[in-house]
Amino acid sequence: MLAQVEAIEQALETLGYSAVRIPFARDLHGFAERFKEQMVDMVFNLCESVDEVPHLLWHAAAVFELLGVSFTGSPSASLMLTTDKLVSKRLLRGRQIRTPDYIVCNGSQEFSTTLLTFPVIVKPRFEDASIGIDQDSVFQDDQELREGLTSFLDRFGSLLIEEYIPGREFNITLLGYPAPNVLPISEIDFSDFPENLYPIVGYRAKWDKASFEYHHSPRRFPQDLARLLSNKMKRVALDCFRLFMVRDYGRVDLRVDDRGRIYVLEVNANPCLSPDAGFAASAQEAGLDYNEMIGMIVDFALQREESSTL
Repeated sequence: MLAQVEAIEQALETLGYSAVRIPFARDLHGFAERFKEQMVDMVFNLCESVDEVPHLLWHAAAVFELLGVSFTGSPSASLMLTTDKLVSKRLLRGRQIRTPDYIVCNGSQEFSTTLLTFPVIVKPRFEDASIGIDQDSVFQDDQELREGLTSFLDRFGSLLIEEYIPGREFNITLLGYPAPNVLPISEIDFSDFPENLYPIVGYRAKWDKASFEYHHSPRRFPQDLARLLSNKMKRVALDCFRLFMVRDYGRVDLRVDDRGRIYVLEVNANPCLSPDAGFAASAQEAGLDYNEMIGMIVDFALQREESSTL
């Protein structure tokens, strides 16, 4: 997103760095030529898709790795694993980290929902930023689901059909290298949602400024969290960070049901770093202003560069 790029560019200039924008696209020859012309020393990686294809975003990091250029954020393997919701689910299950039950639907094979508890929520397998997720993504029963799937398949291809978990939603922000630190835990406040709306952070809640959801799902930093729950969520987030080899910064989105069970909804190795996004809000709650946060991320990459030359 351009707002993120502009904010980080301004922060880098304030910190004394000279920055240049180089879009990453399938035209690797053109990218490499521009890269050489600009004599880039280090990359602040903000690639979120390649030619608007989200599941290709990890290729940018792979190219930087091939070129031997130091860059911020997670390595290509981490970005690849976390971008694919199906692979993420399988890895979480393998590590015995609780995540909502699910099935895969790609439109070419019959599927059964008998092992799922309704309601369920349909999620595109590869999209990010809540694209394809909103109130019409939640289905009450099998018949309603099957009647509504066609439009999702036509728009997004492969889908995950996941059990909807009622409860509280938390974002766990992590920042640090070589070891991450857990920043203050934030919670999405759905208390103003009417009964006819599911309390979810869908596309409208994130991006549609004219929507009810956008203005009634604020981020809070609860001061009265039970220590046991807080510690459990931090441990789960750290387990996810290590499992997916996330580096420098990341975010883990959780749901906690009425029995206190923690479910991982998403591991985001490439969260938005805009000044008004959740990551920056957690950093500010921890006492870091925006420029300090960006400076720390740059320092992590410089630290790796220095250690590789020793």
